[in-house]
Amino acid sequence: MHNVMNRNNVKVIGQGEQTIILAHGFGCDQSMWQYVTPNLADRYRIVLFDYVGSGNSDITAYKSEKYSTLHGYKQDVLDIIEEMNLQHVLFIGHSISSMIGMLAAIERPDYFDKLIMIAPSPCYLNDSDGYIGGFERSDINEILAMMEMNFAGWASYMAPLAMDQSNDSELTKELESSFVSTNSRVAREFAEVTFYSDYRSSLDLLDVPTLIIQCSEDSIVPKEVGEYLNQHLQNSTLKIIDARGHYPHISQPLETSKMIMEYLEN
Repeated sequence: MHNVMNRNNVKVIGQGEQTIILAHGFGCDQSMWQYVTPNLADRYRIVLFDYVGSGNSDITAYKSEKYSTLHGYKQDVLDIIEEMNLQHVLFIGHSISSMIGMLAAIERPDYFDKLIMIAPSPCYLNDSDGYIGGFERSDINEILAMMEMNFAGWASYMAPLAMDQSNDSELTKELESSFVSTNSRVAREFAEVTFYSDYRSSLDLLDVPTLIIQCSEDSIVPKEVGEYLNQHLQNSTLKIIDARGHYPHISQPLETSKMIMEYLEN
């Protein structure tokens, strides 16, 4: 049995009665929160972690069968909460972690006070029923094939697209190096789990109050997705942040922190 704190490289910073768990998105690790943590750390205790296969997690704990759905990642979040005996958790998830947090809060609503979803999507694929997820299946197949054939090439293609900045911007370079540092096999499997996931049928099971932070210009998640989530979650608030790209906590950290704090303190 892997030690949970080592397995997920759990770190704790900040002062405060209440605990925020920050959960990074696909292709990233806990360092992606570095621009918002200073704004939160004087009021909250912050738990940072890396999913298995990301950052400084214990790669030997990675099992394809466990992580073939988001439920494997959800279980790791619950393990951390239980191992640390956390209560009244405020969970902030970026991108696919929004759905991982949602699944955890559906299973154990007693653990969570509020969820904040940054650039979330319950389904990345366009659907014949009129749902706009942003991608066709052929787009995803191409991305996965590129990851298999030329992982570094995929990273240099994907980073400026996701950050919505030029190739030579500092933020794009930072994201690209994060992508490249991920274990390529794990990243390829996590990409498949992420982009083919569809958790729309679970949305009405979530009771925990939720803030959806949607970027005004996001090349990964179109604004229709935020509206869809807000319509289908029973206790949600949608805030549009004036930001380009899929990473407002990196490109607009002050504005993102302000939205987070306003929601948590009301």
